[in-house]
Amino acid sequence: MGTFVPNTKEQQLEMLREIGYEKLDDLFAHIPDDVKFQGELDLPAGMSEMEVAAEMQKIADKNVIYQSIFRGAGAYKHYIPAIVGSVISNETLQTAYTPYQAEISQGVLQSIFEYQTMICDLTGMDVSNASVYDGATAAGEAVAMCRERKQNKALISGAIQPSVMKVIETYCFGNEMELEVIEVKDGKTDLDDLKAKMSDEIACVYIQHPNYFGNLEDAAEIGEIAHSFKKCKYIMGVNPISLGILKTPREYGADFAVGEGQPLGLPIAFGGPYLGFMASVDSMKRKLPGRIVGQTVDHNGKTGYVLTLQAREQHIRREKASSNICSNQALCALAVGVYLAAMGNQGIRDVATQCYSKAHYMAKRMEEIGFTVENKDYFHEFVTTSETDIHVILKALSNEGILGGQPLDLHRILWCCTEMNSKADIDRVIDILKEV
Repeated sequence: MGTFVPNTKEQQLEMLREIGYEKLDDLFAHIPDDVKFQGELDLPAGMSEMEVAAEMQKIADKNVIYQSIFRGAGAYKHYIPAIVGSVISNETLQTAYTPYQAEISQGVLQSIFEYQTMICDLTGMDVSNASVYDGATAAGEAVAMCRERKQNKALISGAIQPSVMKVIETYCFGNEMELEVIEVKDGKTDLDDLKAKMSDEIACVYIQHPNYFGNLEDAAEIGEIAHSFKKCKYIMGVNPISLGILKTPREYGADFAVGEGQPLGLPIAFGGPYLGFMASVDSMKRKLPGRIVGQTVDHNGKTGYVLTLQAREQHIRREKASSNICSNQALCALAVGVYLAAMGNQGIRDVATQCYSKAHYMAKRMEEIGFTVENKDYFHEFVTTSETDIHVILKALSNEGILGGQPLDLHRILWCCTEMNSKADIDRVIDILKEV
């Protein structure tokens, strides 16, 4: 931090004398000598700033930097406006400390409130929390929220991201919930299998839309099936960028909208830090985990912001709390809020449109050179099959500075396009694949 200055030796001695000690050892005199570390730590000698920079550069040079990325599968490369980095680098906002003291935290609280408002606008939901660790955690927390005494079973689509499935499995194990996977048919959730597995003990149905294979699910019909049982809740995991052109989860009848917020202004960054967004209908707001910021007025009638509905929290309810989430992703949420504010409704729509159109252009070009595209309805990811070993394909692209799609098996690849992939980039991939 720019204003952080370490104490000098003289300042440390001055503080010691103020509390009645002459030297640092006196402060720890109550600790027996036999448990204190004796001698010097086995650490290398210190380095100058220039030497450290050179050493770090050598380590960084081992990274492979791809100029073009055609891989998604949960983490997506989007353009991040410069204003995002400018705002979140303000050191007064760079803290993950929960703003309990509203009197001195109005800036952070307002930024979270604006984030929540925009997430509700994006998803069509009534209330949003201040984010959780990541999209997988959001999915697991949403499933846990639906548990009732007589509804203790979750139906999870087999077409969701594998890493998300593992986190949901962990949550269900810890909550002693039963988890059953809905079968996949033609790359989508099998509706017949879903209908066959529905019963009064089902607490929730969770799908991903678009799903892991890029396909758009029959989201409205799945919602109707889930709600045909009165107390069953419908959870949709969504890509937030896709909501620029697709219907909102609320329009599909979802009770919860969750997902990974990384596409909204956060770099891929080798997997984090990210944030999971969670939004719900009004009737479920008291079960939302994590922080919720509310808007109010003070005794002078001025607008103010506070943490609200805290009776849901583990620090209030302790063992009665429905979640043990005890931190927040406030800095990441601030980045998302700045990104959404900078892009606006039309900006998000433009990004989504570019993702959609470029993916469909690339799929068409790949079919022209002999690949089979499995998808029919998709947003910006699609699966291809070919007779060629995928490792040969991906190596050929890598040799040209291109990160190809996510391998699914020996002959199937999951490709992704965003606004960052130009027509020239796509055509170059096609030319390389022709050679392969």
